[in-house]
Amino acid sequence: MTDTATTTPDAHSPEGQFATFRERREQAVVQPKGNLALVNTQWIDSEQTVWNAPGTWAPLPAGESGLQLTASASDGIRLNGEVVDGTVIVRGKDSDEPGDIVFSDTVTGFVIAGATGGYALRVWDADSDAIQNFGGIDAYPYNPDWVVEAKFTELPGATMPFEHTRDEGRTREVELPGEISFSKDGVDYSLAAIESGRALQIVFSDATSGVDTYSVGRFLYVAPDASGRVTLDFNRAVLPPCGFSYAFNCPMPPMQNRFAVPIEAGEKNVLAKDGSLLH
Repeated sequence: MTDTATTTPDAHSPEGQFATFRERREQAVVQPKGNLALVNTQWIDSEQTVWNAPGTWAPLPAGESGLQLTASASDGIRLNGEVVDGTVIVRGKDSDEPGDIVFSDTVTGFVIAGATGGYALRVWDADSDAIQNFGGIDAYPYNPDWVVEAKFTELPGATMPFEHTRDEGRTREVELPGEISFSKDGVDYSLAAIESGRALQIVFSDATSGVDTYSVGRFLYVAPDASGRVTLDFNRAVLPPCGFSYAFNCPMPPMQNRFAVPIEAGEKNVLAKDGSLLH
């Protein structure tokens, strides 16, 4: 008699593909620039020091990409492979030649541009406390009921105000490529989708948020085909980066993406080695 509790699913089955997805997710978040490695995001609006990073940092004149860094050779900072000894410009990720910073064997950094101007230094530690104490990502078992077929409809020129976790209630207008609509259990849904690289990103919450799953909500990435058909596999719903580090600033679900029903599929919370919540 087969013990189904310990049977490994076929790698090509939905359950097997889900298991592979889960393994890759847990590997990704502990990488040197994975979600658990981010230890600081500090916005620079005057000359200042940065926690967990040597040197002195200052803004550049308006319209210039990046930050000014002043350090001595004894600080051991390398910018694009060269030791910094004096004052240099570290270009932001919005530049054609962004700066790559190495502070130590485990600590690195780069500069990001703000949505409304300004620049911040992001500091990553490949040996962070969060990585050392990471126990896993708690997730629901594979649930075929939350694999649904949907339709993507383009909305040229549309925008939507999104609130972010660290913006103190302020909103920012985000381009809205379109909406994703589907029906489930007699209820019609129309979800706002934003761009994320080559994919579309759905920022959503549901009746499990703050109860069984991370309170801010979760993300789902999808790619419609040429006709607009798209499969929403909520088993691949992931925790936002801010579920791993407070140094991230994540978008929060707009009203139309807040489900009244529980979606018992996808990731739930980040766990420490002792099984408690890590974050």
